[in-house]
Amino acid sequence: MDVVSVDALTRAVLDMNWPRASVLALVTAVAEAYATPPRAYHNLRHVEELLGWFAQVRDAGPGWQRPDDVLAALLFHDAIYEPLRSDNEARSAVFAGEQITALGLPCDAARVSVLIEATARHGAALPDGVEDADLAHFLDADMAILGALPARFDAYEQAIATEFAAVPADRFRAGRARFLQRVLALPRIYETEFFSSRLESAARANLTRASAALND
Repeated sequence: MDVVSVDALTRAVLDMNWPRASVLALVTAVAEAYATPPRAYHNLRHVEELLGWFAQVRDAGPGWQRPDDVLAALLFHDAIYEPLRSDNEARSAVFAGEQITALGLPCDAARVSVLIEATARHGAALPDGVEDADLAHFLDADMAILGALPARFDAYEQAIATEFAAVPADRFRAGRARFLQRVLALPRIYETEFFSSRLESAARANLTRASAALND
């Protein structure tokens, strides 16, 4: 278990003033979920990185309209993750609702579910007419890794390949190349000005380089 990430998770929950009696159980549930099965990328370090972005949007950006719901979605969005399944988001949303109820968290379980299930649409623009600032910033935070420094981005790409090791290499490379090209084809990778102004250029450079490597 990543002790540093667990500490960051604990501090983030305590900062929200959620029921103190539930903190240990919540942190334990999240840590255990993200360790099962072992993941190369979708693990507690990913959660820790998102907690950093959660704080930045709150403190240096536009803020969150419903921070309790966003934090819960952040904590549970990849709680259930099996690379070869297509229902991870739906199952994670159900798990989040169960934990919110069991632990008495001050969150709207239905809203948290909407946020979590929306992560299934990464690589596609929000539908026209959708104006949901929390949703847009949450999804951008989850994709922030695309605009990371090259070394961190390369480690992410390798971690994704590791998670999909059961898929034949040629099939994985083709599927990954299609995803990268689909993201590159978007008018904007990041929906929000907060993330786009910080990460858009770096993300396009990373994705272009990774896509070229996969097509060599």
